[in-house]
Amino acid sequence: MNETEIRGLYQSIIDRWNARDAAGFAALFTEEGQCVGFDGSELDGRREIDASLTAIFAHHPTAPYVTSVRWVRVLGADVALLRAVAGMIPPGQSDLNPALNAIQTLVAVRHDTGWAAALLQNTPAAFHGRPDASAALTNELRALVPPA
Repeated sequence: MNETEIRGLYQSIIDRWNARDAAGFAALFTEEGQCVGFDGSELDGRREIDASLTAIFAHHPTAPYVTSVRWVRVLGADVALLRAVAGMIPPGQSDLNPALNAIQTLVAVRHDTGWAAALLQNTPAAFHGRPDASAALTNELRALVPPA
């Protein structure tokens, strides 16, 4: 397992989201892959991921991600886990909305054609009762925001 390949898969997923490319995003998942959205929405399979994101991208301005990979762990010869933190810059703005910070978990599996996402889960980074943790994550992600 090459950690660079897993990081590359994750970055491709983020790039496809930021490009508002539903088909390209969905293509990075296994046929039965799952995506759990920030709001808890569950998308099951490439077709549902593609259809749902196509509708979202067509009718809603979506915020691009800025991300930082925390770690990659090998779970087996053909399975890896990636943990990242993510922030979003609302459309028309130049700074992060801290309420949209998330912890992202990617389960990647190797197939004959390379690595694919079996699961991508977004969990709100609410840090209930810990405003210092929330501010620290926002500051870390804010440093990754490209200049306007």
